[in-house]
Amino acid sequence: MDPDDIEELAMEFQGKTIGGWGLVQLAAGTGFAAYVMWAGVLMPGFRRVPLKLQVPYVPSSAKQVENVMSLLKGRSGKMVYFGFNSSLQVLEAYKQGFRPAVGYELNPWLLRLSNYRAWRAGCYGKVFYQRQDLWKLPLLETKLLAELPDEARVVAGRFSFPTWMPTTSVGGGINRSWAYDIKTVQQKGQNKPEGYAYLHIPAAPAPALLPQLPESVAGFSPSPDLPRGQK
Repeated sequence: MDPDDIEELAMEFQGKTIGGWGLVQLAAGTGFAAYVMWAGVLMPGFRRVPLKLQVPYVPSSAKQVENVMSLLKGRSGKMVYFGFNSSLQVLEAYKQGFRPAVGYELNPWLLRLSNYRAWRAGCYGKVFYQRQDLWKLPLLETKLLAELPDEARVVAGRFSFPTWMPTTSVGGGINRSWAYDIKTVQQKGQNKPEGYAYLHIPAAPAPALLPQLPESVAGFSPSPDLPRGQK
């Protein structure tokens, strides 16, 4: 359609009211679009999430990625991201020198989107995305303290650890991020079992935290229920 045609169409509808039937059609169309989005993109990842912990999917903003990366400035090593949704942090961490850069996500649609973004960024096969049910990971705070080395740093985005005192934090609102140095947390004895996090990025995670890293990553083996080399 030419720009002139669009302008003529706009002038034709200018000043006209939608009316009752038009409002019904608009509401029905909006509701159907919302249902398709929910059923196709969000529902596959929500089926295994406890009802009281379900929250709407909100993609990572550029500011949140910037905040997370600022808390990792000057660090290097291995990186693991739990619940990466839009995968932007994994790609940015790889670009900043973290090797390997691995992301775990339950939603298969977000996993496909992440692989597409990695391909567009020229990082396909260099970053690793795995589908994993993080709700089967018991007592995350206790597990991290028991298995991460002293020099590791855990970064949580949007949702902080409920029983840990952060080393530092940056940002505000939904873009706020917190950093926890494992050595500091251990010294303060902050080890209560009820904690969980939506994101953590340790400098050097232990093998038990990486159940499905590809075989090409030194020191780790893929899970037997996944094809070797699957990303």
